[in-house]
Amino acid sequence: MRRTTNWLIILFISPFILMICMLMGSSGIIFPGFTDESAKTIWSIRLHRVVAGFVTGAALSTAGCVFQALLRISLAEPYILGVSSGAALGATICIATGISSLSWLMLPLWAFVFALGTLVAVYFLSRISLTISMYNLILSGVVVGAICSSIVMFIVSFVPREGLHTIMWWMLGDLDVYSWELLIITGAISAGGCIWMWIMARDLNAISVNMEIAHTVGVNTKRVLLTGLAVATLVTSSVVSMVGLIGFVGLIVPHMMRGIVGPDHRRLIPACAIGGGIFLAVCDAVARSVLAPREIPVGVITALAGGPFFLMLLRKRSKRQWVD
Repeated sequence: MRRTTNWLIILFISPFILMICMLMGSSGIIFPGFTDESAKTIWSIRLHRVVAGFVTGAALSTAGCVFQALLRISLAEPYILGVSSGAALGATICIATGISSLSWLMLPLWAFVFALGTLVAVYFLSRISLTISMYNLILSGVVVGAICSSIVMFIVSFVPREGLHTIMWWMLGDLDVYSWELLIITGAISAGGCIWMWIMARDLNAISVNMEIAHTVGVNTKRVLLTGLAVATLVTSSVVSMVGLIGFVGLIVPHMMRGIVGPDHRRLIPACAIGGGIFLAVCDAVARSVLAPREIPVGVITALAGGPFFLMLLRKRSKRQWVD
């Protein structure tokens, strides 16, 4: 009953938090002005950023929740597993070679292919010792992600100086998405992926407990594992191709929501979608306001919050295993 109440509270306060994020920015607190043209322009820009932040945060946190359930590793998330870096590499190659100008579909498609390839590489690297452990998977993700980031930086070194600032901001996470068409398409892909993952909630509940038990109760574990990883990778790559690299959202939010609404994925996945969207929108509002009129890339804020959170979870898990 308490967890249902918590879920309703999250649902109720979400619009108010998003409205507060709309008020904040590098230009100061601005209330909606329907006669002031400058206020209209600022609100239009802020609306783009809040919507982009909500879509991105919802996609990354839901993907992180599914990664944690399928891999049964509490520290799994798109950024740590190298999926985000792989998507960034694909998007960077697509932009640098001019392929992205052929069709709007090229950028998310290349990001998805490279993100999926990165996930496969991380999975097989972690099985070098024939068994998958949390530390092997995380180490493989960090190594592959670092390799992808190095290749991205190599490509960036050949980019003309006038485009360097834009690409560097994209690599640090930039929610300045001025194209409503791209935002709508990415939002549709992310929403479809999140709904698909929510449909898999019962199977995720069984798999997150034990793979063998899930198989005995009729869950096609192989199909659910492959489908879940593919859909989580798709939604991650779609938002990375739009806003760049933003880390730790898929780690922080699922753990927070699990403590609020419980481990049942039928409630947890929608809570992660809403909570992740709010979390990233708030982080972007802070990034726009804390050093106004200067702006900080939103990825810097999430990294400052996620780094200590990751170390805390790692230390907590290590202590538990030491006691066991």
